[in-house]
Amino acid sequence: MDRLEAMSLFVRVAERGNFAAVAEQLGVARSVVTRQIAALETHLGIKLMTRSTRRLALTSAGAVYLEKCRVILNLVEAAETDVAEEHLTPRGNLRIGLPLIFGLKRLLPGLLDFAQRYPEVSLDMDYTDRRLNLIEEGFDLSIRITDRLEPGDIVRKLGSCRLLVVAAPDYLARHGRPQHPAELKHHECLTYTNDARNASWLFQAEGRLEPVDVRSRISANNGDALMEAAASGMGIALQPDFIVEPFLAAGKVKALLESFTPPTLGVYALLPSNRYMPYRVRVLIDFLAAWLKGAGS
Repeated sequence: MDRLEAMSLFVRVAERGNFAAVAEQLGVARSVVTRQIAALETHLGIKLMTRSTRRLALTSAGAVYLEKCRVILNLVEAAETDVAEEHLTPRGNLRIGLPLIFGLKRLLPGLLDFAQRYPEVSLDMDYTDRRLNLIEEGFDLSIRITDRLEPGDIVRKLGSCRLLVVAAPDYLARHGRPQHPAELKHHECLTYTNDARNASWLFQAEGRLEPVDVRSRISANNGDALMEAAASGMGIALQPDFIVEPFLAAGKVKALLESFTPPTLGVYALLPSNRYMPYRVRVLIDFLAAWLKGAGS
């Protein structure tokens, strides 16, 4: 038994809570995974997990051993990377969660460039705007665009983007142009339903962020849909620059309330908690940070 390999496998199984899911991720038979864990338990002389038909559960000894394994694997990864990084070649599979519009418009060209540069890495790209459970769903990382991280998030910031308030000339001609965020309560606003705070928008006013309640007849969980509604004169939208810019350039919408700044959104690589970072993941994060900087994000 390769003890480090068995420890790494134990960490994967403990995090996924399922032998079959780990076996599928690694492309091996389920029996290979169960034999490795059984051999590790025999070597240690303790039970690490209790098995049921639905899910695995760590024993108290297994929970302690899991944390020790994570520390050891982190140290091994760091030691090997530090002494051999210039000779390493990224390889293996990378499963990445990507926000739909930003992933397609800004990140996809960079990811394809990365794939060409590192042919021994395979990319599995999952485009979704929902928040992923990286460990349970088997992701190596996800890209999130937010102004508010959750407690315990492990991230690296890759860039940032601005939020812009916009409306179509036709809408402004019919309803007037708001001069202050407080006036938005008298307007039809187009709200993004993936944000739990969609009923209020934040603006920088007199050195602090102030929430402004808005009312909405049209909402959606997709920024492009909201921008099409704004361009059709249906209301005022608050959307990131990478969605708004083509509509502004085409003259379909005009920027509003430019003296009042909504919070800047950070573009983050979100990592699974308490896991060492494989070299291929670190290389991808460095690559995307440089790519976005070069693209002006």
